[in-house]
Amino acid sequence: MTFDRSIKIAPSILSADFANLGAEIAAIENQGCDWVHVDVMDGHFVPNLTIGPVVCKAIRKHISTIMDVHLMIQPADPFLAEFAAAGADIITVHEEAGPHLDRSLQAIRDLGCKAGVSLNPSTPPERLEYVLDRVDLVLVMSVNPGFGGQAFIPSQVDKIRKLRSMIGDRPIHIEVDGGISPKTAPLVAAAGADVLVAGSAVFGGGSFEKPARYGENIRAIREAALGAVPA
Repeated sequence: MTFDRSIKIAPSILSADFANLGAEIAAIENQGCDWVHVDVMDGHFVPNLTIGPVVCKAIRKHISTIMDVHLMIQPADPFLAEFAAAGADIITVHEEAGPHLDRSLQAIRDLGCKAGVSLNPSTPPERLEYVLDRVDLVLVMSVNPGFGGQAFIPSQVDKIRKLRSMIGDRPIHIEVDGGISPKTAPLVAAAGADVLVAGSAVFGGGSFEKPARYGENIRAIREAALGAVPA
């Protein structure tokens, strides 16, 4: 992965047709997405249960862009090697999910993946002050994690702005997940985010058999964000 701060759209396959994940991934990639975001939930750290490394391995062969794996699980460390072996390019763990974040981030990098850390809405950005040199991506949750389709939490815009200042010139992506749409994309892009995760805002109204709507949705989010990026 070559680092750049251009706007990237990462559709969350949580909103895709699970019976046709390979076809859905091909459709969003053909329609211009940049990354494929995979939400892993354990029914413990968050109140939902989704997929694990076996499914990640199965869909890896359908992904030609970046496989962006977001672990909403506790503990995460025992499963890092399995997700790396499944083909993850980026593995993101939650700051709140384990006692030794620095160790988790080192382990992810040692496995050959980019290391991400996610913050829940109530978690302040200062919690990352002493691990930024271990981090390749910070994921700001702009909804409470666990379910798709929730409303964007406006207070997270200020968090993104603070993170952008803290990061400085380090090669760290700021990703935002939750309630992203053409309406909210300009807010987070103006604050400094460069990776926008969207589920229903991408997959809504389309299908892998009629993927043109996916492309329209991706372009609408991208154009809205680009219009707000600081010069």
